[in-house]
Amino acid sequence: MPGTFKQENTGSLPQFEGPLPPEEYPAISDYALIGDCRIAALISRDGAVEWLCLPHFSGDSIFAAILDRQRGGYFSLRPAQAYTVSRRYISGSNVLESIFRTNSGEIRLIDCVPILTDTKFTSQLQPQRELLRTIEGISGHVDLQLEFQPRPAYGQKRIHIRERGRLGWACKFGNQEVYLRSAIPLHKNGDDMLRGEVTVAAGDRFDFSLNYTRHNINVLTPLGSESQKRQQATVDWWRSWLQQMSYQGAYHEHIERSILTLKLLTYGLSGALIAGPSSSLPGKIGGVRNWDYRYCWIRDAALTLTSFIDLGFIAEGEAFLGWMLHATRRTWPKLRVAYDVYGETHLHEREFRGLEGYRQSLPIRLGNAAGEQHQLDVYGEVIASAYEYVLRGGKLDRSEARLLKGFGRMICEFWRKPDQGIWEARDAPRHYTHSKLMCWVGLDRLLVMAKTGIVHVDMQKIEAERDAIAEFIETRCFDTESGTFMTAADCNEVDASILLLARHGFIDATDPRMRATYDRIQKVLGAGALLMRFPEGFDDFLPPGEGAFLITSFWAVEYLVLAGEIDAARERFETLLGYANDLDLYAEEADPENGMALGNFPQAFSHTGLINAALLLAEAEQKEVTK
Repeated sequence: MPGTFKQENTGSLPQFEGPLPPEEYPAISDYALIGDCRIAALISRDGAVEWLCLPHFSGDSIFAAILDRQRGGYFSLRPAQAYTVSRRYISGSNVLESIFRTNSGEIRLIDCVPILTDTKFTSQLQPQRELLRTIEGISGHVDLQLEFQPRPAYGQKRIHIRERGRLGWACKFGNQEVYLRSAIPLHKNGDDMLRGEVTVAAGDRFDFSLNYTRHNINVLTPLGSESQKRQQATVDWWRSWLQQMSYQGAYHEHIERSILTLKLLTYGLSGALIAGPSSSLPGKIGGVRNWDYRYCWIRDAALTLTSFIDLGFIAEGEAFLGWMLHATRRTWPKLRVAYDVYGETHLHEREFRGLEGYRQSLPIRLGNAAGEQHQLDVYGEVIASAYEYVLRGGKLDRSEARLLKGFGRMICEFWRKPDQGIWEARDAPRHYTHSKLMCWVGLDRLLVMAKTGIVHVDMQKIEAERDAIAEFIETRCFDTESGTFMTAADCNEVDASILLLARHGFIDATDPRMRATYDRIQKVLGAGALLMRFPEGFDDFLPPGEGAFLITSFWAVEYLVLAGEIDAARERFETLLGYANDLDLYAEEADPENGMALGNFPQAFSHTGLINAALLLAEAEQKEVTK
C-alpha cells in the first residue's frame, strides 16, 4: 500500500513512500504535531495540515481532513512528482522538518506555530495565531504543489476566498478571519480552494503564513527574512524552555520528546493540560469508541504534575497545581472529571454527522459527557498531586490548604457510593477498586500533610475513614478463591488499574496477593508487552473492540520495577518504545495484532506513562549499580 513505512539501511531517518491517493487515509502514526501551547496542528507525512482548531485546542476546526478526506479541509505543500519523505523535530524543539526526496532533487519543509517572547517581537503587533510554513531547496530542482482548502466548523461552513492583492488571500467566516500570505502566485480553484505551483531550486526559500483573528483586526506578518526570524525565535524558545530539564539519565531522548509533547499540550494561558489535540480517532477502525479528548482531565493533570517537577520543570508543576485548584474552586467542594482550558465544566457531548469519520469510523463526537460523570478517584488525584508537590519543596497557601480539606471531607462523605470509575463506564455505577484506592490515597496523603501542619483536619476521623476504605478493598474487592484483587467489589473480573495498588503504596508489589493479581492481569489482558485496560467481555455499555492502552502497558513496567524484576521491566519498557512513530509520538492505543496506532494522537496519558515508568526504572537501575 502506498505510504508504508520503510527504514533505510544507512542509519538515516525513517523514510516514507508517497504520496497517498487523495481518498486514502494516512495511518494515525503518520501524523506530526506542532503548536504554541494554545493551538495544535496535525500534519501528515505528505505535508498536509489535516487538523487545526482555532482559536484554541478545543475550538472549531478549520482543517479536518483527518476525519473526512473530501469535506474536512486541509493545507498541503508537497512535490508534484513521486517522492520519499523523512521527518524530524529540529533538536530540542517542537518545530517540524520534513525532507522530500525526488529523482530530480530535494526540498525541506519547516512547520511551526511561532512563539514570540523577545521584546523585539512583543513590541510589535502580532496576529492572534499564526501557522508558518517554509519550503527550502536543498539540491537539484523539485516541482512544488500548494493546495489550500479551509473548511471551518468541521466542514460545515463553506467560504469564499477573496484576493486582497499584496495582503494575500482572505477567508472570513462569522466573526473570524484567516489570511493566507504566499511567496508564490496562487489561483482560485472554485470558491473555496487555492492552488499554486513553483519549481524549487537549490538555495530557494518560499514562506507561507496563515494569520488568524477573532473579534479583532487581523495583523498580517511579513514573509522573507522576517519569517525566518520568527521561525528561529520559536526554535530558540523551545530550546530555552527545555534547558530547565534536570534529568540526564537513561532514555533521555525519549523523555525529552515526551516532555516537549506534554508542554505543547499545555494551555499557556492557564496551565491546563489537554488529554490530546484530536477528536474521534477510533480505538478500533470502524468502531464506536471515538471520543473528543481536547479537554483537561483532573486525573491526567495530576499524574503529569509530578512528571514535570521530577524533571526540573518547577514552574510547570506550579502552573498545573494552580490550574487544578483554580478550576476546582468553581465546583468546590465537589469535583468534575474534566474541564475546558479555562476551567469551565460545560462539555456537552454531541454526535456530529457532517463528516464521514476517520476511515468511516463513526460517530464523531464533539464535547465529552465524561465531564458529567461521578468519578470518585479525582478527589484523591488532586490531594495526591498537591502532596507530591509539597514533598518536592512546594508551598501551599491557606486557601489551597482549605480546598484540600474540603476534598477530604467529600471523600469521607462519598467513598461508600458507587461511581463510573477510571474507565468512565457508561453503565450503572459500581464500587470500583481503583476509585476506592484513590479515596484511600487522598486521605492517607492528607494525614501526612496534617501531621506536618500543612493542612488542619480532624485527624482521628480521617484516619478512621482511611482504614475503613482499606478494609473495604481488602475484603469486598479481593477474591479469596483466586487470591487476587478484582476490578470492583463482589465481582470476578480484573482490569489494568488494579496494578496501581502497588504504585500508590497500598500494598507491597512483592506481596503474594499482588503478585497473583499481576499474573492474572497479564494472563487475561496481556498481549506481549502491551496490556488491554479490561477484558473483552467487560460491560461498559458500549460495543466491544479497542486496542491495548499504552498507559496501562507502562503501568505494568512500573509494577515489575516495584517488584524488583528490573531486567523484565527494562525489556518490556524497551519493547514499548517501539510503539512510537518515527517522531517518538505515542497514540492512546496500539493494535495488539499489528502494532498500528489507534485512538487520539498524540495522547498525553501515554507520554506521561512513559516518563513515569522511565524515571522509576532509571532510579531502580541506579540503586542496583550503587549496591
